[in-house]
Amino acid sequence: MKTNTWSSATAAAVGALALLVTVSGCSGSSSSGGSGGSNAGAVPQSGAPAASPSVEGSPAAASPSAAGGAVPAADWAKWKLQPLPARPAAPADKPVKLTKTGQVPVISSIPTSDKVVFVTIDDGEEKDPKFIEMMNDLKVPVTMFLMDDAIKNDYAYFKPLQALGNHIQNHTLHHPAMSTKSAEVQKQEVCGDQGVLTKEYGTPPFLFRPPYGDGASTANLNNAVQQCGPRAIVLWHETMQIHDMQYQSGDKKLHAGDIILAHFRGPKDLKGETMTDMFGELLSRIQEQGFAVARLEDYIQAPS
Repeated sequence: MKTNTWSSATAAAVGALALLVTVSGCSGSSSSGGSGGSNAGAVPQSGAPAASPSVEGSPAAASPSAAGGAVPAADWAKWKLQPLPARPAAPADKPVKLTKTGQVPVISSIPTSDKVVFVTIDDGEEKDPKFIEMMNDLKVPVTMFLMDDAIKNDYAYFKPLQALGNHIQNHTLHHPAMSTKSAEVQKQEVCGDQGVLTKEYGTPPFLFRPPYGDGASTANLNNAVQQCGPRAIVLWHETMQIHDMQYQSGDKKLHAGDIILAHFRGPKDLKGETMTDMFGELLSRIQEQGFAVARLEDYIQAPS
């Protein structure tokens, strides 16, 4: 079990920048990502979340779609995968509640008793049509943190993924290490991407992920995020590499509520492997540990 899920952010996220720039998938390296940093900011909650009822159906035969239906076992077999456990229904009382104003929290996991993890995919450099086919078949929910420099040559690619119910969130215009930039440049990076993503996809992002996790605990970045619209900074607990995950926890295991970081990457960055190969490996690691994949935004209440 994780402890102190909502502890104050430390300087670890910033101190690890040199390592992160070298190894993080966000940096464009071929196979690995950096550590995500710690959580910060008290988020108003209404007590410990109750366990959500399970979706009906045998996880050995099928897994739920974004609409609550079942994904046929044949669709998993098509991708040479075992079905994931059925994810529980979204909690009626979301365990993370964001506010309209004030300091934004830093989140790397969700407090929940549901045996679920959350998959996030960053940047948007690789635009493999087979990945859209895979997602249409498997209906695995993901959150996309998109960066304008990576997506501006083909904004349309991400719309079929959005149409499946997957949210598009903010990841800056140009992917800088934010703590190395002035307060004004940080604001331009966040507000600029916010404007592009809102225009192209019709919905203002309410979550923000800093490149490399850098600067997450700094006042300058928090102020920039507040001014530009997102209401939380989202980090991660695991990073998907080509065939396996890099864990922050000492036991090298997934835990309920963990947020996993992956990237839109292809053969040139994955040593010849494809986006679907990498994502299949990610799902296999999750399935082996008995977790379902839930939608991050189903557990976070955006300000109304």
